[in-house]
Amino acid sequence: MVVTPSIDTARQIQESVQLPAEAVALWWLGQASFALKTSSNTILIDPFLQPMAGRLVPPPFTAGQCPPINLVLYTHEHIDHLDIPTLEILANHPSQPRFIAPAPIIDQILKAGVRPEQVQGVQPDEEVTNGAIKIFPIPALHGLSFPPVTYSFGQDISNGQYRYLGYVIEMAGVRIYHPGDTLVFDGLVERLQALKIDLALLPINGRSHFREQEQLVGNMDEREAADLAAAASIKAVIPTHYEMFSGNTGRPGFFVDYIRANHPELTCYLPSHGRRLIYMK
Repeated sequence: MVVTPSIDTARQIQESVQLPAEAVALWWLGQASFALKTSSNTILIDPFLQPMAGRLVPPPFTAGQCPPINLVLYTHEHIDHLDIPTLEILANHPSQPRFIAPAPIIDQILKAGVRPEQVQGVQPDEEVTNGAIKIFPIPALHGLSFPPVTYSFGQDISNGQYRYLGYVIEMAGVRIYHPGDTLVFDGLVERLQALKIDLALLPINGRSHFREQEQLVGNMDEREAADLAAAASIKAVIPTHYEMFSGNTGRPGFFVDYIRANHPELTCYLPSHGRRLIYMK
């Protein structure tokens, strides 16, 4: 099924400036792509905006239609996260955004036309400040290799550096966790607890032997995502990374039912593609 947003998302992002204090507007752009906005700053995370074969959810706007942005975050190099055709256009965006990505993939960012002064490579525990925004990089457990799939932090292919990252973003006093693609790993709960997260954007597409035979690296599933949010004392959660491709799905209805049955203290939101959701502290 193809889902087409019935609103002008790019215009809505640009014009949404009258927000309460301690509130962040969010737009789910499909897969793991999000726009986050306060009254003074706009961030894109893993913007996946190119039309392509097999895509079931069209981009709500193209890179050429992108509204003014301050910051673009990339988590890792898979095409649905590091969309090079989109990046090549954003590199010359009139708003001259700053780009943040894992240090081992900065060469790919520069090759796409981003100027060196616009980009910063980061690693876990390196807090970044961009005006009123704070960024806390978090390790992610993911993989690139086939066959077989090997899940790691990517240090073995990156001279000891973490190749896959998530981020905790603090805007308007709200802390939002975007893990990129990751499995749950030892120490993740403790890291997230220490950062006192308000809202998490968590993948729910899971992993399996048969998916991996089709060269589809996996993520946490619905249960793991809900259990992680509860264990880390996160206040609210949004499921992501489903509906975009036929072989890469999740079950948001099951996710909601599991939370209601097992973690009633958690608040869950299911945003529509390209439509605004406002989270208030």
